[in-house]
Amino acid sequence: MPALNVIKVAIADDHKIFRDGIKMALSTRDNLKMIWEAEDGKDLIHKISIKKPDVLLMDIRMPEIDGIHAIEVLRKEYDDLKIIVLTMYDDQQMISKMMEMGANAYLTKTTDPDEIYEAILTCMNEDFYFNQLVNNAVMGKLMQKKNGRKNFGMQVPVSFSEKELKILQLLGEDKTTDEISKIIFLSPRTIETIRQNMKNKVGAKTIGGLIMYGMRNKMIE
Repeated sequence: MPALNVIKVAIADDHKIFRDGIKMALSTRDNLKMIWEAEDGKDLIHKISIKKPDVLLMDIRMPEIDGIHAIEVLRKEYDDLKIIVLTMYDDQQMISKMMEMGANAYLTKTTDPDEIYEAILTCMNEDFYFNQLVNNAVMGKLMQKKNGRKNFGMQVPVSFSEKELKILQLLGEDKTTDEISKIIFLSPRTIETIRQNMKNKVGAKTIGGLIMYGMRNKMIE
């Protein structure tokens, strides 16, 4: 029997009771291993520099360094880290802000442990996890744009080529790099390069952020 591919998980939250609850809920999953916990943003930044997890469960409101500043620091240093925001805030503006800054998923603390587990696996396999909260935030921004309000500081959408739009559409359909490669007859490395260039154009930190941009600007059906 092949060895189980264990996902290293860490949690940053200033409430010990909540951390203990999450650890207990996830402890039944043989393919997850909780490697450390942090009680605030400063503790988080220190511990991740010593031992990096695959997935970080992180609150927004924390002492010393809050989640907003923490994700800004983390995305500069750990591009492949999967960050799942796990918080009490369900405000659409905050959801959009955190996803734009590089979160791979956004969950509230009332989320069922099974969905947290699903989000972890999905982020590892597909880079991001979109739930109804995130979808509603995207739709809210679309309505703001329709009403003429400021949309993330960008009045004119970035222009993509026909090939880039096709790749964006396929990403929105959950296609992998290999699948996209076969569909549009380009090498996986070329697909990855184009994808990275698209992220750079819009300032997205993750594929999820790029897809959100495409959805807001009606580039993805």
